[in-house]
Amino acid sequence: KVEAPDVPPAFYVYRVADRKIDPLKRTYPALVDVPLGKVFAVSYTARDGLEIPAYLTLPAGHTPEDTHNIPFVVLPHGGPHARDFKRFDWLTQLIVNQGYGVLQMNFRGSTGYGVAFRKAGEKQWGQAMQDDITDGTHWLVEQGMADAGKICIVGGSYGGYAALMGVVKEPDLYRCAVSFNGVSDLPSLLRHFSKGQGGRFYTQHIGRLWKDRKMLANNSPINLVANLKAPILLVHGEKDRVVDIRHSKKMAKVLNKRKPGLSEFVELPDGDHYLSGYENRITFAKTMTEFLQSH
Repeated sequence: KVEAPDVPPAFYVYRVADRKIDPLKRTYPALVDVPLGKVFAVSYTARDGLEIPAYLTLPAGHTPEDTHNIPFVVLPHGGPHARDFKRFDWLTQLIVNQGYGVLQMNFRGSTGYGVAFRKAGEKQWGQAMQDDITDGTHWLVEQGMADAGKICIVGGSYGGYAALMGVVKEPDLYRCAVSFNGVSDLPSLLRHFSKGQGGRFYTQHIGRLWKDRKMLANNSPINLVANLKAPILLVHGEKDRVVDIRHSKKMAKVLNKRKPGLSEFVELPDGDHYLSGYENRITFAKTMTEFLQSH
């Protein structure tokens, strides 16, 4: 398998006896002659002085030096105990192909940068971890790359939670948010995982249901809808076994009651947590790009 940040994966067969490599199959064959966005490794300083590594993907032909006041999508990763890499990412390239820049930050709590960096994110859902995302958004504007009036936040799983928290915690910063398979209620998430083997892990990294109940409530987007100004798109797989679809259903219900007309909810039939199904991925891609274009 061979790929690059702006080259979709291709597969080859290595014939050992002949010392020959033959092409086998390309992913995204229709993109062979389509210029894709370049990915640049960058970093910025969070408000408490911590350096946050990030990746900047820009429309084809753009560099950080010649990018000025374009619309941007902030795309925090899921996990959150994971990280983004400088590699081909279909979702990032899809967004960039629409003319937007994309910023993906490895906020504190991400893996791959040492134990201290990861532990700095413990019990910081919606707090310091979210501030790292906010600070990255401000950095884009300060660098002159992003149009401050045309920034949306998009994410899946934990990234979906961060997208929702972004628009309720910073109501004037983002024009819109897209959450796919995202978390809306931290106590509900903890109750779900407490039934499995990973219960202690989530308690350590998110909080304790009783002892930290006030903190958990204060950092659950479903409880902060009153702050909302920006429209929200919720997309969720019907059979998501990581983040139950009830997170988006309950969020949609509260939004419809308290902020009518500001949200849209799309349920993906038989959909899983990873947008694995072809039809569901196409539905998500079309719905998301139309939503971003509208807002």
